[in-house]
Amino acid sequence: MRIRVDLELISSWIEENSKVLDLGCGDGSLMKMLKEQKNVTGYGVDYDISQIKLSLDNKINVIQLDLNDGLDDFKNDTFDYVVLAQSLQEIKNPEKLLKEMLRIGKEVIISFPNMGHWSSRYQLFVGGRMPVTSELPYAWHNTPNIHLCTIYDFENFCKENNFTISKSSITSRSFFDNIMIKALPNFFGRVALFRIN
Repeated sequence: MRIRVDLELISSWIEENSKVLDLGCGDGSLMKMLKEQKNVTGYGVDYDISQIKLSLDNKINVIQLDLNDGLDDFKNDTFDYVVLAQSLQEIKNPEKLLKEMLRIGKEVIISFPNMGHWSSRYQLFVGGRMPVTSELPYAWHNTPNIHLCTIYDFENFCKENNFTISKSSITSRSFFDNIMIKALPNFFGRVALFRIN
């Protein structure tokens, strides 16, 4: 099974022997990779029981928790890294969750699908419909996504809330897009990753 590009990059940002909390962990792919390659310890968190079962099959310690209820069960500075990979758009109150993540972790790593990518703009402009992409595969009426954003939206959100971005990376699957990302990241980037502290 191929690991998502954003998960590979997140892994490269995490130091060996760290303690990690992976929020919205899905099937546990990231934690499995980190355990095997970097001797990382920690937990995955997900609400969906089918995803929790997949995490358990991957031998990941997983906690069932609705992220919209907060992270009150975790003490301050419990983890080296708290990760939220492509789940930010499903959170009811992103500001509250990021503050909680920064409270319990020394560093936060977030990835999200970029709604500003040219393919999303094209579908909306030409077809007049809400975009459906590989990163956002749902129709408007059955999507769990409630807070779609662009790279510029997220950078502005961090600035308004005094979240310090220490590193970022913008990725795409297309060779052409990857060449053009440096010039126009919000237009050519499919997935954005940010390190926050």
